[in-house]
Amino acid sequence: MGSRHSVRGALLGSIGLAALTLAQPALAQDATTADPAPPADSQTTEEAAAASDTEIVVTARRRNEILLDVPIAVTAYSGEQLERQGALDITDVGDTTPNVNLETSRGTNTTLTAFIRGVGQQDPVAGFEQGVGIYIDDVYLNRPQGALLDIYDVERIEILRGPQGTLYGRNTIGGAVKYVTRRLPKERELRMRANLGTYEQADLILSVAQPLSDAFRIGGAFARLSRGGFGKNLTTGQENYNKDIYAARGTLEFEPAESAFLRLSGDYTWDDSNTRGGHRLIPGLRSGAPVLDDEFDSRGALLDPKQKVKGGGAALHGEVGLNDWLKLKSITAYRKDRSDTPIDFDALPATDVDVPAIYKNKQFSQEVQAVIERGPLAGIVGAYYLNADAQTTFDVRLYTTLPTILPGLTALTHGDVGTKTWAVFGDFSYDFTEQLSASLGGRYTNDKRDSKVFRQTLIRGGSPTFGGAPPFGFGVGFPASTNGVTSDFEGKRTDTAFTPRASIAFKPNRDHNIYASYARGFKGGGFDPRGLTTSAPDLNGNRIRDPEEIYEFMAFDPETVDSYELGWKGSVFDRRLNFALAVFQADYKDVQVPGSVGGSTLTGVPTFVGVTTNAGQARFRGVELESNLRVGESLATAGDRLNLAGTLGYLEAEYREFITVVNRNPAGASITPIEVDMADFREVQNTPKWTMSGSVDYDTPVGDGRLNANATLSYRSKSQQFELASPGLDQKGFALLDANLVWRSDRFTVGLHGKNLTNKKYITAGYNFLNQNPYTGEYIGRGARVPNGQPGLDPTLGTEGVLTAYYGNPRQLFLSLGVNF
Repeated sequence: MGSRHSVRGALLGSIGLAALTLAQPALAQDATTADPAPPADSQTTEEAAAASDTEIVVTARRRNEILLDVPIAVTAYSGEQLERQGALDITDVGDTTPNVNLETSRGTNTTLTAFIRGVGQQDPVAGFEQGVGIYIDDVYLNRPQGALLDIYDVERIEILRGPQGTLYGRNTIGGAVKYVTRRLPKERELRMRANLGTYEQADLILSVAQPLSDAFRIGGAFARLSRGGFGKNLTTGQENYNKDIYAARGTLEFEPAESAFLRLSGDYTWDDSNTRGGHRLIPGLRSGAPVLDDEFDSRGALLDPKQKVKGGGAALHGEVGLNDWLKLKSITAYRKDRSDTPIDFDALPATDVDVPAIYKNKQFSQEVQAVIERGPLAGIVGAYYLNADAQTTFDVRLYTTLPTILPGLTALTHGDVGTKTWAVFGDFSYDFTEQLSASLGGRYTNDKRDSKVFRQTLIRGGSPTFGGAPPFGFGVGFPASTNGVTSDFEGKRTDTAFTPRASIAFKPNRDHNIYASYARGFKGGGFDPRGLTTSAPDLNGNRIRDPEEIYEFMAFDPETVDSYELGWKGSVFDRRLNFALAVFQADYKDVQVPGSVGGSTLTGVPTFVGVTTNAGQARFRGVELESNLRVGESLATAGDRLNLAGTLGYLEAEYREFITVVNRNPAGASITPIEVDMADFREVQNTPKWTMSGSVDYDTPVGDGRLNANATLSYRSKSQQFELASPGLDQKGFALLDANLVWRSDRFTVGLHGKNLTNKKYITAGYNFLNQNPYTGEYIGRGARVPNGQPGLDPTLGTEGVLTAYYGNPRQLFLSLGVNF
């Protein structure tokens, strides 16, 4: 406890030295420069001094604006800065962004768990859209699968905090993460970057650009990203947590005039990494298998189907200036991905809660915009359309549950969720004077969903989808007429919403902007693609599950948020200290919480049940502070520079209402099931109260280049994996230390990078299928349900018990070499 407080104190001290916010990196530009792909919210170390008299240009409101004019909390990272800091994928930027958590989700390298200001999705359900919008070149990624983007050929990454529904649409209720690739240069270019490091890390990134004429340019990038495992699967012999990825991107640009631009781009990623095996936190309740010493080792035997993730898409961006105040833009995109993954929940050789799964997503989107800048009036109007489909197919294999009565017990689930949504939007700002301005915007969204969910209970092996025998013998107690079918659901719904946004800003001088804003966010309702209709409650007491009761059980309602924010962005001490401070409150209604539990069919056969609930109400209050202090130049040697940066996030997240059905009292004794408001016994998942970071960055001339040394210490306080506490699985507060030493010239870059230098072990995700007290989360039971059960532990699914954790990366060291030919 004392060490945790000392870390917190050290970080607060470093942040206090730098005082307030401007996020860490981005490029600076003169305010008069019109850039079709301008950088965002901060500065690199090298640019901090040189850019002290220039204005930073951002596109948070999808039009070129000076940073101080934007009433939005934005953090941005330039590609140059990400390279200096040894960033490998999009999760690295979460460590230094207040109230943001970006992590790899469980079994693959490419599924993202994203939380901003307490809003996100811990359970990466295909067909269920998370509350943080992920964008690649302004194209929305509709699903968490394939959303964890490796960093290569990147111009910048922007993180917008708070609801962005007016301009970025539905499902940005918590915020948005924008991954922006590089525009092609107007001259021939060939660049290479290689990384070699511990755990057999070997990365190679090549990018090339070639002008075909004054108007045409073609280019592309290729990445080979590989790493050995952090551990080993002791049953299959495979490396665990390894990386085996190929990625490519191609671009064709046409710019016939300064006022016209067309870009056709395509990208694709092949991920052949092994499945990530989890680490059991408890001994096997049936087998007595001990807990392994190494957190990165596993013992799951499931290899069906072969782990493989692939996906990508194409996009056509076009813009034309009709005159000096009106520009038209269009973004057309198609994306598709497929994930084949074997998920061994129990992480043991036995076929006990083994889940072979296939996720398939595809989407088409079209957006048109008119950007207006005329005198004191600036704004954008547009329309958006999305047609998407998500399919989920998986077995839940429980071979050890009733081996003599139901050998090879399997529950097959196939879920298909279709989405068609359209929206019209507008957002305008007006400068009443040089000091006072106001903004007003709104978006109307029509969101249609249709869903099909099919569940079937099989015995004597897996389903035919995953190589099992044709279905037969559907188990004791199943009527022959049902053919073992426990769900055959079809549902449709349409949700509509108007999401306004308003702000007022006062600029006492050119270096300060004080603003107040209001925004409403919306995320559409839907259907849980893993639902079990036979688990629907009998609400009217007629002992029949009526169609209305089944529909209400399978469906979940939209969630909405009303967010209020006060902010101050400024520069002081001759622009040596840049800061941004935001204070906010967000009031949520009908919060969507996807989860999964162990249940049973009508005949009492154990099975897996997906349950998505609308929790009721939640309130989030917080403070965010970012700062960048240019300490000085020519301190030790002529031309050197020293920068300090700090971030601080405080988030008080609480449920105001959380209605659920419980069958135990606070002491753990069984009672008749009743509806209870459990808000006092639930926490917002994956949301630490404190997020902090402190960075030091020293840059000095060496030879014909510059040597940069930087280090960052980041801290996150304790958080829960799920709403109900899971002892052992929930993560205590922890700190991570990264450091980098990079020499660069006009042609060469050489770096030494260290990540998680203290080798901190920390949990990022997990599974829990143990019987718990619904009030305290304590594990309950006497272990009587299985032969070798541990006292106080009872499984709710399977016989071995599932309390399985996935960990963040251990200490990594690597060398980098970059060459511009």
